[in-house]
Amino acid sequence: MVKNILLTGANGQLGSEIRKIASLYPKFHLFPTDIDTLNICLKPEIEKFIQDNNINYVINCAAYTAVDKAESDIDACYEINKNAVQYIAEAAEGKAKVIHISTDYVFNGLGNKPLKETDNPDPQSVYGKSKRDGEQLLNDCCPENIIIRTAWLYSIYGNNFVKTMIRLGKEQKNISVVNDQFGTPTNAADLAQTIMYIITFAEEKNVFPKGIYHYTNEGVCTWFEFCIKIHELAGITGCQVNPIPTSDYPTPAKRPTYSVLDKTKIKEFFGIDIPNWEDSLNKYIKL
Repeated sequence: MVKNILLTGANGQLGSEIRKIASLYPKFHLFPTDIDTLNICLKPEIEKFIQDNNINYVINCAAYTAVDKAESDIDACYEINKNAVQYIAEAAEGKAKVIHISTDYVFNGLGNKPLKETDNPDPQSVYGKSKRDGEQLLNDCCPENIIIRTAWLYSIYGNNFVKTMIRLGKEQKNISVVNDQFGTPTNAADLAQTIMYIITFAEEKNVFPKGIYHYTNEGVCTWFEFCIKIHELAGITGCQVNPIPTSDYPTPAKRPTYSVLDKTKIKEFFGIDIPNWEDSLNKYIKL
């Protein structure tokens, strides 16, 4: 029997990557939605959609991700990242299982060891706090859920750091990039495949492995090192990239200094291999 999947945020980076590979999974029928087809901030709409389309799984990729703008646009950020998650959870309870995408920003980023799912969240920004609140409401309202925290996402779709650095590298002779924030770039195509694998796993094993999982590509770098590798792989040689401290690039929202996520749990439970960030970036650049 074909199972039905509601995909929210279908026009975003991760949502677009899931749509791209959906045809490879004939046992599932994907219902891709975005604000123009389903307003997740209206609970009755979500309830009706799940009921009318006999939805078995919800993949919630919808999010308010303008991290700096969120510091002043607080209500809109919380409406999408917190309230809408609650509406989805309440509508799905007893009907559909939820896979929800969260972020490294739920942590304070003050440590120096890869962050485990069991580490205490301590968000330092409006965006991070709203995403953490969304996680908690999801757990409260719909226990049959999987939360996947990711970071530094990029894709062939939408706007992201990789595209910006390539554009600036071609337009300017000198740019400055922060070199004291550590994390791991994540190719959204890799995460999309993992999400679909998890749902396939759940169906084949007849078990939904609820809980929190961390997923990024493997490895560690700073934004400066990320940019250097982008330019190297893209063949950009006419732009000098200068490393700077975070203090030289103030932003409204506080960024985590160290937000490397520990992927041990997701790798061991599902038996998956995760590509190194440089390998996935190289694959992306060659597209």
